[in-house]
Amino acid sequence: MCVCPGPRRIGIPVRSSSLPLFSDAMPAPTQLFFPLIRNCELSRIYGTACYCHHKHLCCSSSYIPQSQLRYTPHPAYATFCRPKESWWQYTQGRRYASTPQKFYLTPPQVNSILKANEYSFKVPEFDGKNVSSILGFDSNQLPANAPIEDRRSAATCLQTRGMLLGVFDGHAGCACSQAVSERLFYYIAVSLLPHETLLEIENAVESGRALLPILQWHKHPNDYFSKEASKLYFNSLRTYWQELIDLNTGESTDIDVKEALINAFKRLDNDISLEAQVGDPNSFLNYLVLRVAFSGATACVAHVDGVDLHVANTGDSRAMLGVQEEDGSWSAVTLSNDHNAQNERELERLKLEHPKSEAKSVVKQDRLLGLLMPFRAFGDVKFKWSIDLQKRVIESGPDQLNDNEYTKFIPPNYHTPPYLTAEPEVTYHRLRPQDKFLVLATDGLWETMHRQDVVRIVGEYLTGMHHQQPIAVGGYKVTLGQMHGLLTERRTKMSSVFEDQNAATHLIRHAVGNNEFGTVDHERLSKMLSLPEELARMYRDDITIIVVQFNSHVVGAYQNRE
Repeated sequence: MCVCPGPRRIGIPVRSSSLPLFSDAMPAPTQLFFPLIRNCELSRIYGTACYCHHKHLCCSSSYIPQSQLRYTPHPAYATFCRPKESWWQYTQGRRYASTPQKFYLTPPQVNSILKANEYSFKVPEFDGKNVSSILGFDSNQLPANAPIEDRRSAATCLQTRGMLLGVFDGHAGCACSQAVSERLFYYIAVSLLPHETLLEIENAVESGRALLPILQWHKHPNDYFSKEASKLYFNSLRTYWQELIDLNTGESTDIDVKEALINAFKRLDNDISLEAQVGDPNSFLNYLVLRVAFSGATACVAHVDGVDLHVANTGDSRAMLGVQEEDGSWSAVTLSNDHNAQNERELERLKLEHPKSEAKSVVKQDRLLGLLMPFRAFGDVKFKWSIDLQKRVIESGPDQLNDNEYTKFIPPNYHTPPYLTAEPEVTYHRLRPQDKFLVLATDGLWETMHRQDVVRIVGEYLTGMHHQQPIAVGGYKVTLGQMHGLLTERRTKMSSVFEDQNAATHLIRHAVGNNEFGTVDHERLSKMLSLPEELARMYRDDITIIVVQFNSHVVGAYQNRE
């Protein structure tokens, strides 16, 4: 919610890499290490009414309601967010052409934008057969923030069974979501390893031998690793597995996946906090770990092992299961709960964790302390550390941090921290033959589409039925000419230039370009993708999607075996 900058690519080939624990991967771009709050960007973090992009222009937005933005402005920042003039006044006052000019992207240009970050992976077959419960997955991202703050990850566990897939939604910058996307799967994989394997890895490190690779990453070229921080991250991970070795005598061989997921989430968040408190003699790394800790990220991760599906969710991204009924229709099964003010259980949990005197202040205007929309997240130490600890770290930190208004700001009614946790809620589901796919997506998708529409569009796409369904007009009065236009559009979409080869891309195309009839309107899609950076975030959020397709034959074989 930051894709690594670089040229957009079309038709990126699948690239999987079997890496050791931390490998020589692509270096992080310098944009990752810019100050957390650049000039005139305070409103992007705290503002719900404006997005400041240039020093000379602040523009008011009436397009996104406050409920859809992660931060709401505190009164102390009102002067930073006051618009000089409305966007309407700005555009009208600077209209130099005597005749309004319409500009639309061509279909190839639209496809170039939509497909720039798409990635597909197919699980390899053995002896002509696919023995995995996963056929493969498609993923894609569409930025709204500049740079994008969402992240995604996918990897196969090499020392244990199963595959890990996850989406990560950053806020207050992309530093935390980047770090979590790099590190969380290693913590999960280590938590799942048996005692003997942990000992073997530790002995290899001690003796300087090559380490066993524990993950095979499936990455788009834009999904990078921070090479500069790899040693720091490795040392923290090693400390974790050393503690697991000390705690486990090797007597028990059973691994509880739910417990492993919870421990991994909590331990990584603890390490992010500890690294920021301890600091680093390298000024570059010292500033990086502080940026990671003071920004935040939600996470929704799936672990698939045979017919056992676990979803660990922290925040407001979602996991949705696509189920095909006997009559061929599609139904959506939610496998995660949003951790926000719309979840009554979350509200109750927060109130129970703090004194009754804070009952009215812990959640205000549907936000944590009146500021933060998700009630669970990585990082965000401003909602976890004591005031004394925050001041001590900021004062001893680099000048960029000490001069930053955001980091020095203390949330209102801040009495009994921590107010925020990264502990995930884990859901278990045993796969059935009718469970065809899983959609993991950040809230940018769910804000624009209903879950049932998401599952129907993906289901029809995967079964090749999206061109054969009757056109639904939903009670609208449609003229013969309009119906002819809809049918012509469908015929055009069937041409190769419009045909998506990636389910996530197909879903993004609908999320951004759907009209009132539920079909993609090229003119609307072109307009949305043509919006400049300072306007795009007013209409939508970053969108990151992973669509996992299950192997019904293998899943059915598991059932028959029992």
